[in-house]
Amino acid sequence: MTITWYGQSCFKIQGKEVILVTDPYDKSIGLRPPYIRAGIVTVSHPHDDHNNVKAIKGQPFVIDGPGEFETKGVEILGIQTFHDKKEGKERGLNTVYVIRMNEISICHLGDLGHLLTDKQLEGINGIDILFIPVGGVYTINALEAVKVIDSLEPKIVIPMHYKIPKLTMDLHKIDKFCIELGISKAKVEEKLVIKKKDLPQEETKVVLLKSQG
Repeated sequence: MTITWYGQSCFKIQGKEVILVTDPYDKSIGLRPPYIRAGIVTVSHPHDDHNNVKAIKGQPFVIDGPGEFETKGVEILGIQTFHDKKEGKERGLNTVYVIRMNEISICHLGDLGHLLTDKQLEGINGIDILFIPVGGVYTINALEAVKVIDSLEPKIVIPMHYKIPKLTMDLHKIDKFCIELGISKAKVEEKLVIKKKDLPQEETKVVLLKSQG
């Protein structure tokens, strides 16, 4: 499996037989839209920096809400959460996705705006890789992100939705998250190539990816 980040919450997850893209954005945020060919697209919520499905080439199977889905050999569970701490009254709903592909479980938290409930944690339980927003302002902040990581105990954490060059949205930089997690800023990788057997078994590993957007 190869994981590539395009900025914001957009990832390309390339498995053995299918490519899945999460939360494609449009050009309004200052980044180049991810014009990628894919078989599956997940959309966490209907905001312009997350739902630019038309940028994705081919005829992908689009998932944009809660439920259980199975397509092209991939199992996907969508769990409803909120985009804020007031049960969606400020920014609406958000869908968290648990994606099972090539024997690896990935959780994409979208624009999660609150700490997870026990019921939500139960649905997400047992994941290998976690995509988590850390830039605050519109989502959980760095400190809250660390609490979510502690509650989920993933093997690999990939932060997303934070301030990067060219992005016009006012988000916090990755530095705050690194400080809260107690790590020095790790080396930035172009992509993550991972197999089930290569997943860390003892301590959670943080992987910083370079945006391709």
